[in-house]
Amino acid sequence: MSTISPVKKLCLCALCVALCPILPMALHPLGLGGIISPMHIPPLLCGLLVGWPYGLACGLAGPVLSHLTSGMPNPPFLFFMMFELGAYGLFSGLLFRRVHTGRLYADLYTAMIPAMILGRIVGGAAQAAFFLSTDKPWSLSLFVSGYFIQTAPGAVIHLLLIPTLVAVLTRAGLAPRRYSPAGLEARG
Repeated sequence: MSTISPVKKLCLCALCVALCPILPMALHPLGLGGIISPMHIPPLLCGLLVGWPYGLACGLAGPVLSHLTSGMPNPPFLFFMMFELGAYGLFSGLLFRRVHTGRLYADLYTAMIPAMILGRIVGGAAQAAFFLSTDKPWSLSLFVSGYFIQTAPGAVIHLLLIPTLVAVLTRAGLAPRRYSPAGLEARG
C-alpha cells in the first residue's frame, strides 16, 4: 500500500469540500438532486481516499460551504446534514483503513455500506433530537422514510459510482495504491 503526502491529502480534501456545493448546483436544476443526493458523494469519497480526519472535515465543512454559496441546505437541515455527512466521512475512512480483503472493491463496499447506514442513523438522531425538543412532528416512520426509503436510489448510485471513482483515481496515481498493481488489475 502506498501513501500520499499530507499536502496532497489536504488538496484532495479541499477538492471534495468544493464539490459539496458544486454537485448539487449542477444536478438540482436537472431534477436529479433529490434522487442522487449529490452532497453525500464527496465526504464518502474523501474518507476513502485520504482517511477519516479529512472525511470528517469534508462532511462538516461541505454543507456549510454549500449553505454559504447557495443558501442550501437551510437551517436546521444544515446541521442534520453536517452530522450525517461528517459521519459518512468518519466511518468510511475508519472502516476502509481497517478492512483488507485483498480486493479493492470488496474493501470499498465493506467500508461504504456500514458508513452509509451509520451516517443516516447519526443524521436521523440529530434530527430527532432537534424535533423532539420542539413542538414539530417527528416519528420513526418519518425517519425511515426520509433517511432510507427516499434516499435508496441515491445510495445505489453511490455504491456504483464511488468505488469506480476510487479505482480510476488509484490507477491514475491520484489516490494511494492499496494493493500491488498486479493485484489491483487481477482482483480489482
